[in-house]
Amino acid sequence: MGETYIYINVRPIRQVLGHSGGIIELGERSEGLRLLVDTGSTYSWVPRKVLEGLGVRPSGKRAFTLMSGERVEREIGDVFVEWGGEVGTTKVVFSEEGEGSVFGLHGMESLGLEVDPLKNEVRRSESLLALRVQVLVSGCS
Repeated sequence: MGETYIYINVRPIRQVLGHSGGIIELGERSEGLRLLVDTGSTYSWVPRKVLEGLGVRPSGKRAFTLMSGERVEREIGDVFVEWGGEVGTTKVVFSEEGEGSVFGLHGMESLGLEVDPLKNEVRRSESLLALRVQVLVSGCS
């Protein structure tokens, strides 16, 4: 199985405060990126320089274990991602210079995408998995 890449647009999330609370909308600036698809990575790793250039601000920090076994702490944030007319939000890691740039599982799922293992291509999922749960309520008044 070879490597699979995706071309996406990344946009900052712009929060607009209004009389009824707040809404979020697409930021004006965007950056087109070619990223390696890594379904083993929960979040997407995007170079800090790119995210800061778009005005994306970190919302916190998380600990990660790299493939080498090294444990690192990195800042994370939220962005809009666009692919094939679809738009979704995803968590991104502010990757440091020399670290890889990947599109992780959270981003793939937010856009309803999957990897075609025979063609090494990204495609829309024909259907998304869902669990049907029946809730029985008894003795409630």
